Amino acid sequence: MASNEGGVVLSLPIADRMRAMVFYREVFGFALVGEPAGDGVPEPLQFAIGDRTLLALIPSGGFGWVLGEGREVAPPASHEVLLSRAVATPAAVDDLVERARRAGGAVASEPREQPWGYSGVLADPDGHLWQITVAEDGPA
Repeated sequence: MASNEGGVVLSLPIADRMRAMVFYREVFGFALVGEPAGDGVPEPLQFAIGDRTLLALIPSGGFGWVLGEGREVAPPASHEVLLSRAVATPAAVDDLVERARRAGGAVASEPREQPWGYSGVLADPDGHLWQITVAEDGPA
């Protein structure tokens, strides 16, 4: 595997590897990294998000082990982070949120015009929140 030096890995705890793999592949279209293991899911379960960012989905027990002694995995519906994904148009926001709903996710905030632009918030099957918003001009 090529070095990801200087890259970023976002790690989220999950309850079910297959469910998480299917959700992220179907909803976001992220590319899986690695070859499938015996259960059909790569180990570790990671998706490439752009050139230098990986999304790692780790079973909750293993996630707790990685956090270290004295730290606990946050219970469902506890949020310390909001992940965001920018798309080109309001219709693309609507489509992605609807795909999440069909793939077993939930809608935390229906897409609508906000002071910062058109956006909606979805939750993956493990409750992790993603804000889907129309891309604005910004740094390249």
